[in-house]
Amino acid sequence: MEGSLASDADEPTRRDFLTLAGPAFFAVGGAMTVWPFVHQMNPDAGALALASVEVDLAPVEEGQAITIMWRGKPVFIRHRTKKEIDEARDVKLTNLPDPQSDTARTKAGHEKWLVLVGICTHLGCIPKGQSLGDVKGDYEGWFCPCHGSHYDNSGRIRKGPAPRNLEVPPYQFQSDTQIKIG
Repeated sequence: MEGSLASDADEPTRRDFLTLAGPAFFAVGGAMTVWPFVHQMNPDAGALALASVEVDLAPVEEGQAITIMWRGKPVFIRHRTKKEIDEARDVKLTNLPDPQSDTARTKAGHEKWLVLVGICTHLGCIPKGQSLGDVKGDYEGWFCPCHGSHYDNSGRIRKGPAPRNLEVPPYQFQSDTQIKIG
């Protein structure tokens, strides 16, 4: 008799099944109830379409800069001269508050194009330096008139309260004269 009691205790009972299945059904039902509310918070197709922008660089001549909007932010695109590229590469990284080489801020094979988010990293003002008549600061790049941050022609902070370099957005070249930002 003792042998049969031991084997009955090892067998699962209806109560064991209900103890495991009840919370599992509750969890699945809860997830199915919550999913539509979570899913509706995802961006719609129109918002996703704005997540990237294509820019034709063919009309931008050497030495010129353009500003486009991407995700509600200005993006500076500058067609740099050989002199500007050489000056940016000659800067010693030890002289920079936020050390980053010029080659790390551009795409290989397309170093003449500099693409930056045009928002000062101090308090979010838009630096001057895109137009021909703008003050470009002490380092011939960009100057933030709000609090006096100076950026060089690679968008690196050189002087002032800004803690970081101007941000480089995610971008890729579709061709030699076409880029996709985002």
